[in-house]
Amino acid sequence: MARIELTPEESKKLLKDLKKILKHFEELKELNTDKVEPMTGGTLLRNVFREDEVDFGKKSEMTNIEGRIIDSFPEVEKGFLKVPKVL
Repeated sequence: MARIELTPEESKKLLKDLKKILKHFEELKELNTDKVEPMTGGTLLRNVFREDEVDFGKKSEMTNIEGRIIDSFPEVEKGFLKVPKVL
């Protein structure tokens, strides 16, 4: 479906590589997987979530940085940075 133009040499090389890949799949078909459970994921690990906590020390530092950014921006309207429209 891709319209990639290949030289005849590139086509031969890719065809050779594809044949090797398909041969490998044929070898895999010969394996007996009757007693192997399908994988549902790569691991049994689960995400561990934590509660969000506000650290007011860091918050004030961030507000100071945000204030400096807003002050240095060319156009600001109601506390928001004003940028050109992109369609």
